[in-house]
Amino acid sequence: MTLVASARRAGALLAGLVLAVALGGCSTGSGTTVRAAQFPWSAAKLTNAILAEVVAAHPELGVDRIKTIQVGPATAWAGAQRGDVDMLSEVAMPNQEKLAAKAEERIGLVHETYGEAGQGWFVPTYALEPGQPLAGLRSVTQLNDYADALGGRLVDSDPSFITTEQNAKRLAGYGLRLEQITSSEAAQLAELRRAYERREPILVYLYHPHWVFEEFELTQLEEPTPYSPDCFETGNGACAMPAYAAWTASSKELAGASPRFQELLTRFELPLGDIEVMLKAVDVDNEDVEEVARRYVADHPDLVRQWVGP
Repeated sequence: MTLVASARRAGALLAGLVLAVALGGCSTGSGTTVRAAQFPWSAAKLTNAILAEVVAAHPELGVDRIKTIQVGPATAWAGAQRGDVDMLSEVAMPNQEKLAAKAEERIGLVHETYGEAGQGWFVPTYALEPGQPLAGLRSVTQLNDYADALGGRLVDSDPSFITTEQNAKRLAGYGLRLEQITSSEAAQLAELRRAYERREPILVYLYHPHWVFEEFELTQLEEPTPYSPDCFETGNGACAMPAYAAWTASSKELAGASPRFQELLTRFELPLGDIEVMLKAVDVDNEDVEEVARRYVADHPDLVRQWVGP
């Protein structure tokens, strides 16, 4: 699993993991060792690697290094609640809102790294052209008219994702005669690639940021009803999916030990398009995450100066 979609996981990963042992204590000497939980998708790895590059080049931030361990959201926030974690990056909102609320006495959201990352149902743009099987399709409400062309399927991702549960409610809420196909994200993307190479129609759930938008031309179907929090909780699910946003979070202890680094986090933002370019380098071109982060920091000195501040 490589991508931001993993933020939609409903359950804990390795619920019995003791993060204090894996991460070690927060230490201060010439600077602080930041104990960072790292979610198991590439955007989270990139974010932590970029921050590690910046602190290595700027000792005035008061951080010696960022020490990471890969864990799922539920486990990470449980560690944060215990005081075993100093920082989380790539916090998926609103998906992790309830987890964050449980740990708010020790750790809090700092700043949005990027926002307005759309998610929903996509089709290949070529299939919408005149004379093609999906010509005239614009909205999710039209999908019953194109069910045969789509093989009667919505190709979804991992069944453990929160969004998979939401998509099931959306299919029922819109009254769509489509079967929800779930497996793994790797299998989902392989099917998308096969359809694209054959120029066949396909309906697939996707989200930003994702390398797939760097490789394929896709069109998101329109939604007649905007997202509202109660749509999936108490409503029938016939609404748009919420826009995804990624945040950083830091502990009160870290803010006191390294105030300059805390200030950096209040200014730390990444353009969505830049993330998708980096994700393609990591997930498609198989480049090393640290090398991609190092190159990005070197190529964007003005942005780094903005983060570091005066």
